[in-house]
Amino acid sequence: MNREDEKIPRAVKREIPRIERAVKLITRSLEDGGRIFFAGAGTSGRLGVLESAELPPTFGTPPSMVQAFMAGGKKAVFRSQEGAEDDTAAARSAIRKKVRRGDIVIGIAASGVTPYAKAAMREAGKCHAKTIFVTCNPAAPKNLADVTIALRVGPEVITGSTRLKSGTATKMVLNMLTTCSMVRLGKVRGNRMVDLQPRSRKLRERGIRLVTELTGASRARARALFNRAGGHVKKAVALASRR
Repeated sequence: MNREDEKIPRAVKREIPRIERAVKLITRSLEDGGRIFFAGAGTSGRLGVLESAELPPTFGTPPSMVQAFMAGGKKAVFRSQEGAEDDTAAARSAIRKKVRRGDIVIGIAASGVTPYAKAAMREAGKCHAKTIFVTCNPAAPKNLADVTIALRVGPEVITGSTRLKSGTATKMVLNMLTTCSMVRLGKVRGNRMVDLQPRSRKLRERGIRLVTELTGASRARARALFNRAGGHVKKAVALASRR
């Protein structure tokens, strides 16, 4: 497995030009008030759910900005609903209910043939949303989306178990798409996530540490600035520059 996993970064690297195009699409959409929607089934769908759940605490985005459509609904996140991937009617209905012009729909299908993901992208096109397709099948059709990222990871160690190399490669690409977009939107300073939501003790401490690092203030002053700013690192840094 480890030898096979060594192929994953190379597969991702080959797709960087398409990843860059996708990041530009996403950034333009978000700047204009658009939103991101992931759509997938099984492991692919769960990776979209994970990405949408992680962005608000990391970058301070509203939950409505990044959402996920999972074949089979919420229950399928925790327990496999294998037949749900064929429910194209559910995919089309989900898209019609939420997606509008200017949004981005990212279809995720390791196999490249999942009916749910394909139907979601086709319906998104009818809604005048931009589409991105992330797959691990190089032979997948390129006309399904505005940008297709096709990762050549090769056969799995256990044939057909796409939660392995395909899942790892897909997760890497989704990380790049969302993180690079957030960087372009100004939610990162250097390598610091200055828009984090301090909703736990750990994140509050991280926020105070960021204020200390970015302003040179003592820990006590950084804590005071952080509290005065309501737990917002950017605001605390701005307050530190005032005389």
